[in-house]
Amino acid sequence: MQANMTFATFLPAAPEILLAVGAMVALMIGAFRNEKSPSISAGLSMALVIAAGVLVWLIPAEGTPVFSDGFVLDPFARFMKTLIAIGSAAAILLSVDYMRFGRLNRFEYPVLIVLATTGMFVMVSANDLITLYLGLELQSLAAYVVASIQRDSARSTEAGLKYFVLGALASGMLLYGASLVYGFCGSVTYAGIADSVTTGGGSIGLIFGLVFLFAGIAFKISAVPFHMWTPDVYEGAPTPVTAFFASAPKVAAMGMLIRVAVEAFPAATAQWQQIIAFLAIASMALGAFAAIGQRNIKRLMAYSSIANMGYALVGLAAGSEAGVQGIVIYMAIYLAMTLGTFAFILSMRRGDTMVENIDDLAGLSRTNGTAAFFLAVMFFSLAGVPPLAGFFAKFYVFLAAIEAELYPLAVIGVLASVVGAFYYLRIVKIMYFDEPAAPFERMGGELKAVLGVAGLIVLLFFVYPAPLVEAAGAAAKSLF
Repeated sequence: MQANMTFATFLPAAPEILLAVGAMVALMIGAFRNEKSPSISAGLSMALVIAAGVLVWLIPAEGTPVFSDGFVLDPFARFMKTLIAIGSAAAILLSVDYMRFGRLNRFEYPVLIVLATTGMFVMVSANDLITLYLGLELQSLAAYVVASIQRDSARSTEAGLKYFVLGALASGMLLYGASLVYGFCGSVTYAGIADSVTTGGGSIGLIFGLVFLFAGIAFKISAVPFHMWTPDVYEGAPTPVTAFFASAPKVAAMGMLIRVAVEAFPAATAQWQQIIAFLAIASMALGAFAAIGQRNIKRLMAYSSIANMGYALVGLAAGSEAGVQGIVIYMAIYLAMTLGTFAFILSMRRGDTMVENIDDLAGLSRTNGTAAFFLAVMFFSLAGVPPLAGFFAKFYVFLAAIEAELYPLAVIGVLASVVGAFYYLRIVKIMYFDEPAAPFERMGGELKAVLGVAGLIVLLFFVYPAPLVEAAGAAAKSLF
């Protein structure tokens, strides 16, 4: 640690400090007010996340590591933190309607989202293995709690327990890998690791450490074969929690994986490319085929998330600046598609009962034509149908793979997309051609806002994609 800690030293971590202090304040307000309604806590938490997202852009992104080279704020971290802030704020907003009906009547929930966001911010700015682990565990511990926050629900409790047990196993694998990397490199900083790894990729022990390290991170992005928790947790957790799990944490874990691979192991690219290519192929294949038989829409979205992480990993397997740019574009568009879809899933309510079966969407176009249109846009985009945003997301990662001469990987990705299109289009068929089921209750204003904004982004992205493409290019360039 530097001997003279000045204000400038702490400035790059100002958003994280704001979130941590703000979460403690929100927790105290909730505890001392003994509030039964969490509306004040939700409003304060959302304001904190938005303020942190804005603050990220007010701080110069110099890219110079601080805190003994353990933390860095560069254009890549800035962009990913913005996506994380958007995802977390939207997740809190999506929970308001759910809270209104007393299903998630706990002020701690939005505060835990803020603490998880703090960990995610640290994850994408981590510049050594210790900071990486601290950020990952801060995010994970909060996630374990929110998964089981409905203590009177057996499904929620089971989801939280499964997530915790498997998450602890993944953390152990990551720590073991980090210890091996430190043992063979003599450093925990990414720059120190990169300097010690030879052009040939290092010793066999270092490769073992790399495998365990990547395995621990792969758990967080639900990549096969570390996806086992995803369908059960997505189905069992309260739906707003599922929406959160499917959005911001995926962006943070992917950003963390990119930085570790590109900055810490540039000389071992040939070795980690094989790991990433396997994860990508397995995730795309399983996500495409396993979702076909699903009748619960939350389980279907779990397998959809697994497949989407596989598509994103295709860009990282390219090991190039264009590949990283493609991933960043993919994660931004994935965030919009996921939040929009879950905004509608949260409106699937008849009376006081939430419904989750895909068959409950029958004839939606005749009972709520606007919602059916926007939901169809989301599913067509997830299927990669042009000219919607999801097509361009896949286009950029597959293009990077082709430029890196990874032709089999790109072909498998396209074939998996064709298979995946089946279950997305089947839902559209159910909404537009089946006999109408009983209508859902009126959508809350918050849900309409998220669905509408996400739908317009996905629908009109092709009109002016330049800002996102250029920002993603700048973020990727800062890593190379």
